[in-house]
Amino acid sequence: MKIGRGSARCSNAFLDTFLCGVLLFRTLLTSRERFMNESGILRSTPLHDVHVASGARMVPFSGWNLPVQYAGVIAEHNAVRTAAGLFDVSHMGEIELEGPGALTSLQRLTCNDVRALRPGQAQYTAMLDETGGVIDDLIVYRRGEERFLAVVNAGNTATDLDWMRDAAGPDCEIRDCSADYALLALQGPRAGAILAGMIRDDLSSLRSFWFAEMSLAEVDVLVARTGYTGEDGFEILTASADGVTVWNALMECGKAAGLVPVGLGARDTLRLEAGL
Repeated sequence: MKIGRGSARCSNAFLDTFLCGVLLFRTLLTSRERFMNESGILRSTPLHDVHVASGARMVPFSGWNLPVQYAGVIAEHNAVRTAAGLFDVSHMGEIELEGPGALTSLQRLTCNDVRALRPGQAQYTAMLDETGGVIDDLIVYRRGEERFLAVVNAGNTATDLDWMRDAAGPDCEIRDCSADYALLALQGPRAGAILAGMIRDDLSSLRSFWFAEMSLAEVDVLVARTGYTGEDGFEILTASADGVTVWNALMECGKAAGLVPVGLGARDTLRLEAGL
């Protein structure tokens, strides 16, 4: 596609800039409380220095300083559709619910059937208020009989946490563990082959919305077959201190398969194209 007398390359550059502008404008429409944290300082993920060193264009998003693009939104979008892309989604919130009342509490708080989950299984759901209004969408992971992990949207973490504590039943311990984790998303048709070359576990048995504890680059990780791109892929949860190690190992192993780092811009276009 060409715009005026410009080349396709100029057209892509224009569209990259336009898409980044749309994302930034959408962010600016949010309130100051969501745009910044309480101190007015943007937070950074454990991968921040890696993004800067990789030439990423950084933007504010829900109180975080995050990469919106690397090579360009269109190139990154197409890489995920044809090969694979690696996303840093460590800004997402992680909330642990544990105890004899955790299952009952989540069954009350969310609109999906948490009782149907077996340990090692996850589900996409929405958290509702007392009138049935949506507070947030989230993924719930059942890590044990009485242990659950909820991954929520970054801008809603504090609100979600307050509502869970107010509305949960007895015997349910709720803890914000967002600072403990780095969360990466490996997405695309070659994601499985890349990950299979780095772990000993058999990924063929890991079905959609199931997860397992594994070792990757000699680091303990939780690997879930989930994602928001419309492609097959995995979300990889690891300790904050190990986030850079896992990222670098994935990028090195996936280089020959066409793996590229992907920013918020392409994450949005991929999600929208997939109808998610």
